[in-house]
Amino acid sequence: MLNTAEVQCPRSISDEDRARAQIYQLLGVLLGNPPSAELLEGLASLEGDDTPLGSVSKNLAALAQRTSSPDVESEYNNLFVGLGRGELLPYASYYLTGFLNEKPLAELRTDLLARGIKARSDVKEPEDHIGTLCEIMAGIISGEFPCDSSLASQKAFFDAHLAKWAALFFTDLEEAQSAIFYTPVGSLGRVFITIEADAFAIQ
Repeated sequence: MLNTAEVQCPRSISDEDRARAQIYQLLGVLLGNPPSAELLEGLASLEGDDTPLGSVSKNLAALAQRTSSPDVESEYNNLFVGLGRGELLPYASYYLTGFLNEKPLAELRTDLLARGIKARSDVKEPEDHIGTLCEIMAGIISGEFPCDSSLASQKAFFDAHLAKWAALFFTDLEEAQSAIFYTPVGSLGRVFITIEADAFAIQ
């Protein structure tokens, strides 16, 4: 969904940061488009543990095992596309102001410009889509973009564009009437965003 102003080799990062980037990337993929059969197969092999994140990972694996591509595509469309609009509007502007394409989107575009991050010309979604924001966080953590990828830079982006609304969106996704496969996706996002917020709060 994104371009960078210049080619950048991802930096060497810790295992913990790599895992964080992978979760953000997974959320970005799942929220940007319906998952393919190959991705569902991969998700079905996820293993969890007794931690909150491990528990929701196990639930996601269980749903992926018994979900087909046509079913999840229909569910995705009901949630996010619909006739006119889906059940949820996954945009920062909507959650923060009640309207689309408002000040949060303008502020995000200013931030992205400063960081050398550009949306692809063929992407029609506004950049404040939750899937795009998760993808951006993954890129900042991994050093994919030609901008500062320090923890302070990650925190600044998170606080400005995700902290005030992402957990609420993921809670709404957990509870959405149309959600079956996407219920544990919502749980994963809610738990992960809470962990990230707590970690950034002590920086």
